[in-house]
Amino acid sequence: MADERPTEISRHDEPVDPVDAGALPGEAVRPDAAGDKQPEREWWDDPGMPWRRKPTRTDIACMSWIGFLGLFSLAMLPLRAWLLGSPDRLPWLVGLLGSRSGTTLLGSVVRVGTDLPFVWPILLGTLMSIKLDWTYWWAGKLWGRGMIEVWAGKSQRAARNYARAERWANKLGWVGMFVAYVPIPLPLTAVIFVLAGAQGMSWKKFMMLDFASCLLWLIGFFSFGYLVGEPAVKVLEFYSKFANYVAIALVVAVVALTFMRSSRKG
Repeated sequence: MADERPTEISRHDEPVDPVDAGALPGEAVRPDAAGDKQPEREWWDDPGMPWRRKPTRTDIACMSWIGFLGLFSLAMLPLRAWLLGSPDRLPWLVGLLGSRSGTTLLGSVVRVGTDLPFVWPILLGTLMSIKLDWTYWWAGKLWGRGMIEVWAGKSQRAARNYARAERWANKLGWVGMFVAYVPIPLPLTAVIFVLAGAQGMSWKKFMMLDFASCLLWLIGFFSFGYLVGEPAVKVLEFYSKFANYVAIALVVAVVALTFMRSSRKG
């Protein structure tokens, strides 16, 4: 959304009388003397922020939750890698994190005859998967498509991807909630959730559709894994040989990335 503040007119656009400016005749008037120094921007008046006004406590709270969501997803990467390293851990990977890849592998393991639970992991995994999706809906309700503009940033490639995702979301309407989890290289999920809030969808309807769509997709991933069967189990067996090393490497990477970000802010 473009900023519609009136354009400021510089005092250099009008002739300045040297006498009125406090200078001697024939003496050049410096911009500072004419009082042409631009006021400093407030911290919140920045193109990198989703709002177009001074933020309220509600705005700050929503932005904090979105930041927490990013950090939480990053922190869960090592746990995800470790839980994926053994068939016995798959129900917990699905139940605690709602992992799609874990759900697929759980279906394959069940297909080859392993006696592992899958009903409660899928139901619990659905709830855990959507537990923070309301933050995107809230962002759309507060700032319209402002959060999408922030994500697109100054990168032309990112802007094209988000514009493409937004066109799809607008065409699909509420049906887009069932397409949000399609595994394609587009930021479709976040865009659909933001637009749901921006276009006035109620929180209750949003969460019900989100739960239903996520549940259907997890059932679909489980069914796909069940059809694949043994080949997927062999992949899991191969990965399990070095899963612990992957988890340790991810822990180091997350700690290093967090430290680098805090150093930049400092």
